[in-house]
Amino acid sequence: MKSIYVVRHGQTDFNIRQVVQGRGVNSDLNATGYQQAKYLFEHYGHILFDVVYTSKLTRTHQTMADFLQKPIPHEVRDNLDEIDWGIFEGVEHHPALQERYYDIITSWKHGDLTNKIEGGESAQDLKDRLLPVVEELKQSSYKNILLCTHGRTLRVLVCLLLGKPIEEMDSFSHDNTGLYKFYYDGNQFHLELENDLSHLDSKEFNLSK
Repeated sequence: MKSIYVVRHGQTDFNIRQVVQGRGVNSDLNATGYQQAKYLFEHYGHILFDVVYTSKLTRTHQTMADFLQKPIPHEVRDNLDEIDWGIFEGVEHHPALQERYYDIITSWKHGDLTNKIEGGESAQDLKDRLLPVVEELKQSSYKNILLCTHGRTLRVLVCLLLGKPIEEMDSFSHDNTGLYKFYYDGNQFHLELENDLSHLDSKEFNLSK
């Protein structure tokens, strides 16, 4: 049996400003994001992880930085990058963008998984690039796996691990440093923790940017 811990990266200023932050925006954590990462490590740093997987984007590397101070293999997978939001990458939310964005999300919920923003990826595209990650997790000889990724990617990955249609992706919450824990029994993945934020309980944050 193996355990897989899946975490969303810590907070960035773009999260606060509601700037569209997909695969093409390589932002850094802000002060709150670094604190979230610190508390995540304080809570889970005692676990003897065999490997840390991240996307190629800096915000996941920064979230995992304390774990990677240990002699743990670091596997970078661009399959784990956030979805590409095309022409909306790096754009602050405005009414026209908001309307188009929710049209896309609604169409995915109704099964039109190939719909996408101009120049970007669809939900089907994201699913297709995550399927090799799921297979790697199944086949891996590692027993304790820590994986850091992004909000939309996390939602689709959770659906794939649990064998749920990705039309249901928005039923899974994804706060910054929210943690999902699965165990794999050799046949299927089982969910133990969902968007767990216990590492942030009773913590105070420096909210300066």
